[in-house]
Amino acid sequence: MADIHVHRAHRLGLAKARKAAWRWAELAEQKFGMECTVIEGDESDVVEFTRAGVDGKLVVAAHSFDLTARLGFMVGMFRDRILAEIEENLDDVLADAVRKTATSRARKK
Repeated sequence: MADIHVHRAHRLGLAKARKAAWRWAELAEQKFGMECTVIEGDESDVVEFTRAGVDGKLVVAAHSFDLTARLGFMVGMFRDRILAEIEENLDDVLADAVRKTATSRARKK
C-alpha cells in the first residue's frame, strides 16, 4: 500500500475554503470517479472520498487543507502520477478561490 499526504495553507477562512473543497469534491467525482461525502463541522469539514483502490479524506480548516489517501496495491504503482494530479487539482481549486476573493474585494472598493 502507498500513502499520500498533501498539505496546503491558505487564507480563505472556513466559509470560502468549504466552497473550494466542495468544488474539489465535484471535480474528483467527475474526473476520477470518486464517491465523495462531505461532513460539515463547526471548526472544520471533512471530505471523505473513495473508489476501487483508493480511500482518503480532505480535512478543510479555516487556514489549511490536509489530504491523506491510502492507495491499494495496484493503484499504488501509479502513486507519483496520482500525487501530481491531486496536487494540481487542489492547487487549481485554491487558486480559483483566491482569485474570486480578490475580485470580490476589488468590486467592493
